[in-house]
Amino acid sequence: MTDTPLPDGIQLTPFDPAFREDPYPILHDLRRRAPVHRDEPLKRWIVTRHDDVEHVLRNKAFFVDPSKARPDAFHRLFENTETGGEQSILFLDDPQHRRLRGLVNRTFRPRAIDRMRPEIRKLARDLVAQIETPEFDVVEALANPLPALAIAVVLGVDGGDQEQFKRWSEASTAAFFNPFASEEERAPGVAASQALREFFLREVDQRRREPSEDLIGRMCAVEDERGDRMTDAEINTMCNLLLIAGNVTTTDLIGNGTRALMDHPEQAQTLRAAPELMPHAVEEMLRYDAPVMNSARITHDEVEIGGVAIGKGESVMTVLGAANRDPDIYPEPDRLDFDREDVHHQSFGGGQHLCLGSHLARLEAQEGFAALLERFPKLGPSSRPHEYRQVPSFRGLKHYWLQGSE
Repeated sequence: MTDTPLPDGIQLTPFDPAFREDPYPILHDLRRRAPVHRDEPLKRWIVTRHDDVEHVLRNKAFFVDPSKARPDAFHRLFENTETGGEQSILFLDDPQHRRLRGLVNRTFRPRAIDRMRPEIRKLARDLVAQIETPEFDVVEALANPLPALAIAVVLGVDGGDQEQFKRWSEASTAAFFNPFASEEERAPGVAASQALREFFLREVDQRRREPSEDLIGRMCAVEDERGDRMTDAEINTMCNLLLIAGNVTTTDLIGNGTRALMDHPEQAQTLRAAPELMPHAVEEMLRYDAPVMNSARITHDEVEIGGVAIGKGESVMTVLGAANRDPDIYPEPDRLDFDREDVHHQSFGGGQHLCLGSHLARLEAQEGFAALLERFPKLGPSSRPHEYRQVPSFRGLKHYWLQGSE
């Protein structure tokens, strides 16, 4: 029997219906047949084996700045996604990345984030308490509002703006993480990004005049041993990134994790019986269905990945979701298993570009799932159809309906 042609181009994005609904069979086949695959239509290399992905993510010599890619490489599509102001830390290389990361890291330490747990727990419980009907969309009821409200708490801005934050986040993400968007499709994202920039500049100006202990206040006050401080534009860009990327990805983590629990009811029961397993359970959910599927790098010189020679300035797309289900690393990778001992997933990327908001995302997910399971001792999927969003490199549900009873 002859293997079918290898997928490439749009077939490896959520614009393809089969990939959008369930990318894992496609990624399993690609990992088996071509673990380092040249995606010629999009001018990029696709890396799917766990160890190869880990190697690329942790190699400090690889770049992320799109301007350092070959003129025809996939990364070049992201050169014009900014709408003014500072370049996002997502696209900064050293020494600029090291400088900004060093300043910002001080405000994202796990201990500082965990001090917010009581307030985020209350937000999660309040949202779940507001669910009045036995049939509800968990994305609308919990996964969408919780991250927006939590980030409002972290930043120190009015939580009443959470619906507006969510609209701005979704518009910006859909436009700027989709290199295939037309100018017409990009326009709402440009408008949302400008609105966010103006909003946060006002917040930064207020903190400069009236210091505070919230995240914006701490970024205004942070100073390294050489006296270096973040500029207003840098703080603004960091707030935008936290709100846009952190908001949407945590929504997707909660939505994907809920579906995973419903598809594995025995694991949901395990979690009900032993709620102390929640932190480990969230790590397994992150491994099982990552909210961010890809993390990209640019080769600094000619390199070899998985035995394949790749030239200088090439786009290398590491597929985090494929790495997380590599059977050479994780036995029975397509099964959610809270007894799994080794869950060193790649879902937050890795190396010097490890996700800054990973601790906050974990905390929100832990409290969100705990509130949901506590409120509804009996919980199952509704007969209504679910729907996934179509944003490249992200994986998340637009709607997921549940049936619950107390």
